[in-house]
Amino acid sequence: MTDAPQPPLKPILRISFSGQDRLGRGKMELLEHIQETGSISAAGRAMDMSYRRAWLLISELNHMFREPVVESQRGGQKGGGAALTPFGEELLRRFRGMETTLRTAIADDLNWLEVNRNPADTAAPKKA
Repeated sequence: MTDAPQPPLKPILRISFSGQDRLGRGKMELLEHIQETGSISAAGRAMDMSYRRAWLLISELNHMFREPVVESQRGGQKGGGAALTPFGEELLRRFRGMETTLRTAIADDLNWLEVNRNPADTAAPKKA
């Protein structure tokens, strides 16, 4: 019996605001796709989510901060579209920087966890 290599341990940054608002990798990935495609619907499709779900996440982001994160235009002669605002670009840059800082800050501890990890541990869900 050969053991398949385990995926590396990965810290995940999530910031909880007051109430139900959270800022995490999913919303940041959505922003990256909007930045690349100029479209909320294309960004949602890239993440296998509906336009409505993508739009609701963007709406949450826009309400979490004093400034809008994404601005959208309705269809017309030039068609609709969406773009990150300068604030949205800064938010994305800073969040990705926080992730890098987190990984760097806990690298030794992650290595220790990896060395002491049970080799039988798999990605399969555990039964409670």
